[in-house]
Amino acid sequence: MADEKMTLEVFRYNPEEDTEPRFQNYEVPYKKDWVILDALNWVKDNVDGTLTYRWSCRMGVCGSCGMQINGVPKLTCAVFLKNYYPNPIRVEPLANFPVIRDLVIEMDGFMEKLKSVKPWIIDDDEPPLSEGAYKQTPAQLANFKQFSMCINCMLCYAACPVMALEPDFLGPAAIALGQRYNLDSRDKGNKERNEVIFSHEGIWDCTFVGECTEVCPKKVDPAGAIQQAKVDGAIDMVKSVLMPWGKK
Repeated sequence: MADEKMTLEVFRYNPEEDTEPRFQNYEVPYKKDWVILDALNWVKDNVDGTLTYRWSCRMGVCGSCGMQINGVPKLTCAVFLKNYYPNPIRVEPLANFPVIRDLVIEMDGFMEKLKSVKPWIIDDDEPPLSEGAYKQTPAQLANFKQFSMCINCMLCYAACPVMALEPDFLGPAAIALGQRYNLDSRDKGNKERNEVIFSHEGIWDCTFVGECTEVCPKKVDPAGAIQQAKVDGAIDMVKSVLMPWGKK
């Protein structure tokens, strides 16, 4: 067992030197308790120091080590080699993002979309801290808690077929996080957020394939958040027609 090996087929691309991406094979030790990130770190430490990728916590919390594993978006710190042994493992950068180098993707577009939904409490009348904490009932917390578990790993963007066709789509994680704050009893920013969430590039672009929910490592269910937001958006549109005097 100590001498057993596995093969990683790793996506390589250096825009300063390469005209096209390529794949490079690395033989790595097979250990039952190793995750794919362990194998990549072994390659970088022992074989090829030029291999470039992101990782940080190694605990499935930071979300930075997301990659395509045999075509499926995964956190490499949470997927064991034994799940694929003895077959080769193909490691690629997350789909639907520009590649900076090797397995590192460009995140600026995602961060702008995230910022656009204003993922923070909006309340101009928020009581001062001197009055104590803003308390919520367990039911009020449960209303949005699931959507607050997102770690911004972007696996849902890599899995989303709409993102592959419509790069301007706001995307699952941003919509789910916007919905998280819209459902928060302390927040009064729905109108500001919904101008973005209810736009053409927002919820109405989603075709409800559900792959975003399937790949989410934290069971956030962004597809469910989008469908909830669609109901809210439809109600909002009906009200604007039947009760135009109620619009502000």
